[in-house]
Amino acid sequence: MLRKATVHDVSTIHKILSYYVKQDILLPRSLADLYEHIRDFYVEENDEGDGNLFGICSLIVSWEDLGEIRSLSVIENVQNRGIGTKLVKKCLEEAVELGLSRVFALTLRKKFFADLGFEEIEKALLPHKIWADCIKCPKFPNCDEIAMITSV
Repeated sequence: MLRKATVHDVSTIHKILSYYVKQDILLPRSLADLYEHIRDFYVEENDEGDGNLFGICSLIVSWEDLGEIRSLSVIENVQNRGIGTKLVKKCLEEAVELGLSRVFALTLRKKFFADLGFEEIEKALLPHKIWADCIKCPKFPNCDEIAMITSV
């Protein structure tokens, strides 16, 4: 069941993200940050509706015509079942509703995003506002993430 996240999901979202942070796949996000940005998240919940989350993804508005996919995570035991694709597609639908024309992601999973129509671009082509987040990143300036973008 795909739905918008609620404040009741924050601790589970944090646990899912923390798992991938420990593997150096995702960047850390604090509980305070997650509460502040809960409206940006979609979650895939099991069919029982008991709060057991299988995956998460967020869309943020970066500029007047540009959004960013962030924090895409699917728990390991249900990967390769289309949950990540479903979450990203929902975020792309929301991007259209918001009036955005492009959406980007910084990722280590190039093929996944390429399969969804994203194309690799140079990070330098992204607005300078994006770099404000990069400077705070523990990987800066040796970032291994790939910038990918799509039109919506």
